[in-house]
Amino acid sequence: MLNEKFMSTAAAEGVDPGALEELLLRARKEVDEGLLPSAQIALARNGKIVAFETYGDANNESLYCVFSATKAITSAAAWLLIQEGQLDITQKVAELIPEFAANDKQDITIDQLFTHTAGFPSAPFRPTLWHDKPARLKRYGDWRLNWAPGSRFEYHPTSSMWIIAELIEQISGQPFQSFIRQRIALPLGLDDLWVGSPESEDHRIAIISHCGDAMTDDDYKKLGLAVPPATEVNEEVLNTFNTREIRAVGVPGGGGIMSAADIALFYQSLINGGKTPEGETLWTEETLNFALEVRTGDFKDQMTNVPVNRALGVVIAGDKYRNHRGFGHTNSASALGHAGAGGQIGWGDPETGISVGYCTNGHDRHAIRQARRSISISNKAANCGNTLPEG
Repeated sequence: MLNEKFMSTAAAEGVDPGALEELLLRARKEVDEGLLPSAQIALARNGKIVAFETYGDANNESLYCVFSATKAITSAAAWLLIQEGQLDITQKVAELIPEFAANDKQDITIDQLFTHTAGFPSAPFRPTLWHDKPARLKRYGDWRLNWAPGSRFEYHPTSSMWIIAELIEQISGQPFQSFIRQRIALPLGLDDLWVGSPESEDHRIAIISHCGDAMTDDDYKKLGLAVPPATEVNEEVLNTFNTREIRAVGVPGGGGIMSAADIALFYQSLINGGKTPEGETLWTEETLNFALEVRTGDFKDQMTNVPVNRALGVVIAGDKYRNHRGFGHTNSASALGHAGAGGQIGWGDPETGISVGYCTNGHDRHAIRQARRSISISNKAANCGNTLPEG
């Protein structure tokens, strides 16, 4: 049963306590079964946390690496520069970072970085190289295209976000990590949101581990699915996010450290007019409308063959295929968000006012089981936005 505090808050914010209880039970399921070492869930509405729970070997003070859910936050930092007229997404990257132009990359535009249509999804970059600016600029030039920019969609796990971080630093004149901290985290009251976390927070960060058995090629074929290609998102790389040096860099496409509550409240701002808790406007309505416009047309995901519905650094739920895009079947078409490796969930739904964050440090090797968990949790979170009957 829900504790009394959650029941009271749920009722005050128009959330059905029964739907909320179903969500919390689902979020803890794999922890109770012994598959995941811990999981953390937060639901928010009207700018407030309605429920925040942690299960397993962690507590509500614990922080998690949210992996690619970080992309929404780094992108939203760049939106502030767009809003201020300092960043034009139609501009070519090489006009601002000349070193990037080498190896036929001179025509890549800034908007293609956000939408994963830039053509260099597999470009290698060692995160600690970030501390050496001449070396990292040389690395950008060394990168080669996999395909012609703008001709297709292929997810760029980290490469394009390094360039967005570079642009943030060049334009703002400050490290992208502190820009995110000072311009997003602190104004929104998200004291535990870090992209580039300090050593003082290490004791709170849940250690990443891997669990379950991986799917075989035959498992994929039996489901009528293509076998996923090998990418940089593998166990060896994910384990490096347990180290101090990688946490300190704050990988802009995958190294955010925060709680599920921070994720939920970040999306509360995006779906409530870009407001801070004090009522100030962080992102204007014009900026949000611009940033949340789907820009990928009919481009399809190579694995699901479903249109990807990408805006500037976030995904828009869209049509009946929204469950393929990191949402539940019961989200509205206008929901926006970005998932992360290992099953991290982050989205907000402007039609219901609900936002959710879900984190786990247990990375399930069984991709379909992980995907089904994410869809189920998102379904139940979205159901919490159903209007309560009167009386």
